Amino acid sequence: MIALLLVCATPVFASYFTYYVVRPEGRRNYGELITPQRPLPAIATLDLNGKPSELKALKNQWLLISVGSTICDAACQQRLYLQRQLLQSLGKEKMRTDWIWLVTDSAVIDTRLKPGLAEATVLRVQADVLAQWLPPAATNQSLEDHLYVVDPLGNLMMRFPANMDAAGAAKAKRDLDRLLRASGGWDQAGRP
Repeated sequence: MIALLLVCATPVFASYFTYYVVRPEGRRNYGELITPQRPLPAIATLDLNGKPSELKALKNQWLLISVGSTICDAACQQRLYLQRQLLQSLGKEKMRTDWIWLVTDSAVIDTRLKPGLAEATVLRVQADVLAQWLPPAATNQSLEDHLYVVDPLGNLMMRFPANMDAAGAAKAKRDLDRLLRASGGWDQAGRP
């Protein structure tokens, strides 16, 4: 009788032990959610042709943002490549997402980068103003080390870990897939 009681009570004891002692982590996302969300600021931008605009004009689409200078070193080129690959891997959902590269200086962009940036929106911004909006994950990292996600409502809401590699990009793609699937009615394909 005692053995039967133990067999029946074991799942109950195991569930209490798991819930109160082990405490499984429920986090499934690779990117770090930014709380509180930060709305797109009214930062002045210039496109590569010198046409002025504001960062707020990018609203109404999912944005995948990277930051860098025109002296794009190997890490910067890797980030741009992974950013492009992430967008290409989204398939039909890629029309709902814009690839943004925010350049923090006024020098000429290397001509070798231009073919790879054909689908990107490249905007020049002031680095000090941008640093007030985009937070790096840790004090020893810079805002250039991350990829950032802005939702169609214009809120900075996610930051991917610094110096992402190909395995990290696969995890970031899962995050983007989940976001785009969950937000099917928030935005429309193509920039209005």
